[in-house]
Amino acid sequence: MDFEAKRIDAGTSGCPPLRLAAKRSPVRARLPPPDSPFRHVALDVRVHSETVSPEPAAPRPHALTALVFFAGIGSMATEICASRLLAPYYGSSTAVWANVIGLILASLSLGYWFGGRLADRRPSATLLATIVIAAAALIAAVPFVARPFLDLSVRGIETVSTGAVLGSFAAALALFAPPVVLLGMVTPFAVRLAATGVADAGRVAGRIFALSTAGSILGTFLAALVAIPLIGTQRTMLCAATVIALAAVPLLSRRRLAPGLVAAAAIAALLAVPPGVVKAETGLIHEEESRYQFIQVVQQGPERRLYLNEGLAIHSLWRADTVLTGGEWDMFLTAPPLLGRPAAHVAILGNAGGTTARAFGVYYPEARIDGVEIDPAVSAVGRRYFGLADNPGLTVVAADARPFLQASRARYDLILIDAYRQPYVPFYLATREFFRLARQRLRPGGIVALNVSTVPGDDRLARAVAGTLATEFPQVVTWQALRFNQFVVGLSAPQSRAVMTARLRAALPDLLPITSLLARDMHTAAPAARPWTDDRAPVEWVTDRMIAAYALRGGAGTEDLLPTAPR
Repeated sequence: MDFEAKRIDAGTSGCPPLRLAAKRSPVRARLPPPDSPFRHVALDVRVHSETVSPEPAAPRPHALTALVFFAGIGSMATEICASRLLAPYYGSSTAVWANVIGLILASLSLGYWFGGRLADRRPSATLLATIVIAAAALIAAVPFVARPFLDLSVRGIETVSTGAVLGSFAAALALFAPPVVLLGMVTPFAVRLAATGVADAGRVAGRIFALSTAGSILGTFLAALVAIPLIGTQRTMLCAATVIALAAVPLLSRRRLAPGLVAAAAIAALLAVPPGVVKAETGLIHEEESRYQFIQVVQQGPERRLYLNEGLAIHSLWRADTVLTGGEWDMFLTAPPLLGRPAAHVAILGNAGGTTARAFGVYYPEARIDGVEIDPAVSAVGRRYFGLADNPGLTVVAADARPFLQASRARYDLILIDAYRQPYVPFYLATREFFRLARQRLRPGGIVALNVSTVPGDDRLARAVAGTLATEFPQVVTWQALRFNQFVVGLSAPQSRAVMTARLRAALPDLLPITSLLARDMHTAAPAARPWTDDRAPVEWVTDRMIAAYALRGGAGTEDLLPTAPR
C-alpha cells in the first residue's frame, strides 16, 4: 500500500483531511481540536501511519538464507570452472589466474553496487529470485558457448600477436562477468529484505555476509576437489546453476512460480547433455580433465603427442620404432657422459608421459630413475599411450617437484628438470633456493640439467635461469640445442672444457651427433647480478615480453629438429 500523497477523509464536521507521507520520517498528521469527536479517529490513523511499512512483506527467512548461501556456492564454483575452461586455450599461469580472480571480484563489486540501488527502489523478493534465475541461466549457457568463443578468441589473439594475458582477460570478461554481476546483487538485496529497521541492520548484514562467505568457501572446495574430478567442468557448472535456480524458486510470487520451476527444470535437464570434445584437434585419440589440468593425446602419423592445457608445447612424444625424437627430450641424453661415471640414480622432475625415462631405459639401462609427475592422470595416460612402463628401472612418483626434493633423502647422480615449457615455467623451480636444494640432493660430482624455453633471438628467460643457477653451482654451461629450447647444465664439480669435450665424444654411437654438438656449441654462464629468489622470480613477466616481442617480429613457430630425429 503506497501512503505517499494519499488522503484520508475523516468526515465533514470540521475535521481536516490527513496527508500521510510514509517515505518521510517521522510522519506527522495534523490533529483535530481536543474537543472534536473525530480526534480519536485521527490518532488511530496517525499511529497506523507510523508503524505500517509501505514495502511488501519480508520473504520467508529460511528461503532467503538458503538463497544467499547457494549464491555464494555458485559464484565461487563459477570462478573455479572459469580457470578450467580457459586453461586449454590460455594455460593456467599466474597471469591467467590474476585475470580470472580480478574480474570475478570486479563483477561482484559491480553487482553489490547495482543490487543495493535496485533493492532500495524495488525491495521485492520476486525480483531478487528472477535475477538469480537469470544468473543461473547464464552460468548454464557458458559451457556450451565457451568452446566456439574461445576458439575464435585464440585465433584473434594470434592474429594481433598478443599473449595469454589479454586473451584470458577478454574471455573471462565476456563469459563470466554477466552471471557473476547478477550473483553479486544477491547480498545487498538480501540485507534490504531481511532488515526490519536500523536497530537490527548490523546483525542482519553480518549474518547475510557470513552465509554468503560460507557458501563461497564450500563452493570453492566442492568444485575443485570433488565435482570437477568426478563429473567434469561442464556438469559442475550445470549443477551449480541448477542449485542456484532451485534456491530462488521459493521466493517467487505465485504468478511467477510456474515459469520459475520450468526454468530450473530446463537448466537441470542440460545435465543429460554429454560433454563433447573440449578442444577439437585432428587425430585426437584421448581427452580428459584431471584435477590439475586439461590433457589431450593426438596421433599425427607415426608420432603420438601429449598436450597439456593450452597445447602450445608437446609434453611427451612416442614412436613405436625408436625412443629418439629429435626434440628436447634427446638433450637430456647428453648429460650422463659428463659425469665420467655411470649414472646410477637419476631424478626426472616433470616426467609427464615418460619420453625421457623411456630413452634412458634403452641407452642407460643401469640407471634407477625416480620420475616425478604431479598429475597421476598424466602418468596413467603415459602408461596407456606413451610406453611409460617400458623402462623397468623407472619408479613413478606422484608429487610436486620441489616438495618431493625437499622431503627426499636420496642422493642423485643426475637431476633432470623438464618443467620448463612455453609459455610459462613454475617460478619456484627457477630460484636460488631451489637450486641450492637441488645441489644438496646430488652425489659428489653430480649434475643438474634443465630444459628452458627460448624464442629465436631472445633467450632472456634462459639467461635468467642460468645466471641464477650459477650463483649456487661452481660451473654452468648452456647449449642452444633447438630454436625454442636451451639446455642448461649445472656441474657441482667444475671441469675443464677439454675434459668435458673428451667425455662427450666418448658417448654411445647413436648419441654422438648430439653430444658432439654440445661439445662444440656450449657456453659458460656467469652468475647473475640479481638472481631470482623465492621472493622475486618474474617468470610470467619475462616470458610474456619474450613471446610478445617475437610475435611482433612476425616469428613463426616451426622447429628444426636435432640430428637424432627419426628419418
